[in-house]
Amino acid sequence: MSNISLLTSDILAVNFDASASPSLDFTLSGTNSVSQSVGWGLGWYPDSQQSAIVIKDPNVRAGQVLTDTIADWSNFRSTLFFGKMRGADTGYSQADTQPFSKSFAGRDWLFLHNGNLDKEALSTLHGRQKRLLEPLGSTDSELAFCNLLAQLQESGVRQLSDIDPHTLHAWFLRFDGLGSADMFLTDGQSIACFQGSQSPKQLCYSRLQPPDRQEVYETATVRLAITDPRDTFRTAFVVTSAPFSVGNWSAMRPGQLLIVNHGAVVWDSAPENTQTGFMSAPSQPSQLQQEKRPLDPIQAEQAQSQTSPHIIVTNVKSVTHSPEGGHLSYRLYEVMHATQYRYSQPVEHSTHLFRLQPTEDSIQTVVYSNLAISSPIEEVIFDDVFGNQSVHGTIDKPYTELSVVATSRVKIFAAPPDDHSPSRRQTSIPLIWMPWQRQMMMPYLLPLELPEPQLRELTDYAMSFVERNDYHLIRTINDINLSIYRDYEYVPGSTSLNTTPFEVYASRKGVCQDFANLFICLTRLLSIPARYRMGYIYTGANYANKIQSDASHAWAEVYLPYIGWRGFDPTNGCAVTQDHIRVACGRNYIDATPTSGTIYKGGGEETLSVEVKMREISE
Repeated sequence: MSNISLLTSDILAVNFDASASPSLDFTLSGTNSVSQSVGWGLGWYPDSQQSAIVIKDPNVRAGQVLTDTIADWSNFRSTLFFGKMRGADTGYSQADTQPFSKSFAGRDWLFLHNGNLDKEALSTLHGRQKRLLEPLGSTDSELAFCNLLAQLQESGVRQLSDIDPHTLHAWFLRFDGLGSADMFLTDGQSIACFQGSQSPKQLCYSRLQPPDRQEVYETATVRLAITDPRDTFRTAFVVTSAPFSVGNWSAMRPGQLLIVNHGAVVWDSAPENTQTGFMSAPSQPSQLQQEKRPLDPIQAEQAQSQTSPHIIVTNVKSVTHSPEGGHLSYRLYEVMHATQYRYSQPVEHSTHLFRLQPTEDSIQTVVYSNLAISSPIEEVIFDDVFGNQSVHGTIDKPYTELSVVATSRVKIFAAPPDDHSPSRRQTSIPLIWMPWQRQMMMPYLLPLELPEPQLRELTDYAMSFVERNDYHLIRTINDINLSIYRDYEYVPGSTSLNTTPFEVYASRKGVCQDFANLFICLTRLLSIPARYRMGYIYTGANYANKIQSDASHAWAEVYLPYIGWRGFDPTNGCAVTQDHIRVACGRNYIDATPTSGTIYKGGGEETLSVEVKMREISE
């Protein structure tokens, strides 16, 4: 038996978070025989267009590789690449070689299949479909492809993201009883990857992320090189029957469907993973907490005549139940923020600025707030231009130690979920602003001054979230928030106050301040106003980064038209609800820093220590 007969087919799907130019080599060697041939096919969407390019050769002599055909990959930029390496077989024509491509609903669709299906049963399943959905070749694979497109046509959808994932999963499961049904289907945006229960080869997947991502990945038949300098920070999601020798690979389960978009899984049929995709909003652990200290109900009459006025409750604190009937209650916290300065020489003259009183607004009430300073100080209390309650003080009496202790008791009221149904509540990107609105929001729309190549790279990164979520506003924001939590490592001491959002993006690590800055930068590049928020977080809800309970915490807030400012915590991957106490806000950290000051005379070497204690109490 010759070596070529031992070759089997492999399928490969590579999906990047933004356009990339990888180099792909299909090595189809293993025999010196000239009587048999193997084949390969490759498809991609140049510059993320809706039209695909497919190149394939059904009869390649042993020893030939794909790079014999394509010498310069730098001109082939796409977010998605489909490839198949077919083992020894005879009688294959161009029409029978994968990937298959068909135009449907204004875009090219690509399809890959590894295995064999009962063609007679498949023909019966396909039934009488339109001639436009008849296969060009004679393979069972293309017939299955036509059947999937027929199902899409009958459902009236135009792209994969329009179909309910459970419905799509059911379509693939129909093929599972007809033989081996490992399949990839894409519309150029999303990829559906299905592992059959009778697979000839195990499908595996891995997410290759910077900065630890390698430049070259290899198997016996495939070589993937991500060496273009423009692709340094690209994330690649790979699903293949021939996993590379390096990387963290997960095996797909029989009957499992993954839907991938712009380098990440957006839906997974595995029961324990159904809530991990980006199609659903990140969890909000404390939005509707267990019942605690019910408010005195202030409720309208339950039965009103048709002539009764329409009652609008404008005081959120008086709302005791959500529209679904869930009970809303407030939570009560005490916070102590102590800052201790020590100096090697006496400080003879200094000025200080403190922003330590929590915000008072529609959902947060300050029961009391005190500021104790160990040295006599001449203070001025005022609201700064961002609305933060601030204390400016001058100290003229010499000191070597200065203690600043802020103590607050705060109520956080639960608010009903935002209603995005009214027509003026914009749900898609880009947001539409009146000129005067844009002028008012301009401080929150300007990203940090960075070199143009860095801003271009961050813009591509931001747009990958938009495209992955079909330009849906809230899903995009949730995706950015949750992705920073999942993909970036929380490493205290790894950054400084001067660390830029691009440096955080490049290193994929930082602390809460860095993650907030990156979130703000990405949303501003999408013309979504965003600001920096300083405050505290109660970690009794078992958040991942519990270290923040011992220090002030930072997160971001975005302004949504006809909704207002809403908080997102990328350090913990959640929306801001009743576990966060909001204190100061501004364009950046400098505008919202809790304590700052200037020493005009004396001081020497300074030692600083900060302690924060936060606890939930009952009245």
